[in-house]
Amino acid sequence: MPAPSSADLCTYDYAIVRVVPRVERGEFINVGAIVSCAPSGFLQAGIEVDDARLLALDPGLDLAAIRASLAAIPAICRGGADAGVLGRLLPRERFDWLVAPRSTAIQTSPVHTGRCRDLPGALERLLDAMVRPRRAATTGSAEVQPR
Repeated sequence: MPAPSSADLCTYDYAIVRVVPRVERGEFINVGAIVSCAPSGFLQAGIEVDDARLLALDPGLDLAAIRASLAAIPAICRGGADAGVLGRLLPRERFDWLVAPRSTAIQTSPVHTGRCRDLPGALERLLDAMVRPRRAATTGSAEVQPR
């Protein structure tokens, strides 16, 4: 079987979405990812909020306001009238706007690049690796041994 051609791969950019409850402390929880592939016009975001993790950083956090702000990200990615004025921009312009540096409670990581054959799959893999908490193993001892 021949090796897959690099022509089958598409190059994409991505950023991780973070909630920084108290900007002055710099602590954050990853809550989503945004994937953009300009040549294919692909722009999609996945957002998953873990209230307990956010409240651990700031028990007084306004979760409703955070959720409302985060809901705008997938809407902007989809574009159209639901995204307001930003929805009229080209997908890459919307991505650039979403990942622009900010000093607010909703921020993104620096932009990184990847290659894949399946852009929605790449988004899922980023959510698995960077956003979704890892589950503790159910086999073996639950006790951690010092090294």
